[in-house]
Amino acid sequence: MELDYSDRLLVIIPAYNEAESIQKTVTELNKECPNVDYIVVDDGSLDCTAAVCLENGYPLLQLPVNLGLSGAFQAGARYANRMGYGYCMQLDADGQHMPQYIPDMLKAARQGADVVIGSRYYGKHKEHSMRRVGGKLLQGAIWLTTGKKITDPTSGMRLYNGKLIADFFKFPNFDPEPDMIAYLIHRGYAVQEVEVCMRERLVGQSYLRFGRVIQYMMRMMLSILLIQWFRKG
Repeated sequence: MELDYSDRLLVIIPAYNEAESIQKTVTELNKECPNVDYIVVDDGSLDCTAAVCLENGYPLLQLPVNLGLSGAFQAGARYANRMGYGYCMQLDADGQHMPQYIPDMLKAARQGADVVIGSRYYGKHKEHSMRRVGGKLLQGAIWLTTGKKITDPTSGMRLYNGKLIADFFKFPNFDPEPDMIAYLIHRGYAVQEVEVCMRERLVGQSYLRFGRVIQYMMRMMLSILLIQWFRKG
């Protein structure tokens, strides 16, 4: 009998060298959201991330090489589409994203949002930091080009509905980056934010290393202000 996943959520957990944190992350997810499906995408890790997942019986998709965060998420979205899930979302393997907010995000999607962003700053005042300054610049660029205020454009904690799942693997330009939010708003998709809290990374290796942060921010700004006007789905 074929199972119907059309109203179910798949949590995609991209993991690169997260052997020290993946078990805690999955344990917390299972505790907070015991009825939610998930899959770990091992993004060509050089440590024993995959071994930890296999030892604990976690649903696992192993990539033979490191594709980066976008490639890992797209691989998970391909799986979600093939299985017929109605929603998918990204949950960081390092434990920064807190699963307790998943029900609120899923509720917003079921009420009509195409994209739901878990925002650290929605309805809050946060002290200044380099991360916050970078986020403010991207926030301003999105507002200039779309007229919509997104308080936390760099948040990776995002949930997508079924209309977008297929696009993530059909079109290589679809990725979980800030410029994609601006592009989707231009395309008429409903983007909503939900207030969340996030923790700092304790162990593991970040996809965005310090030396790449400035380059990343410049690329995102250029894409939001210029390139997205010419990109195609």
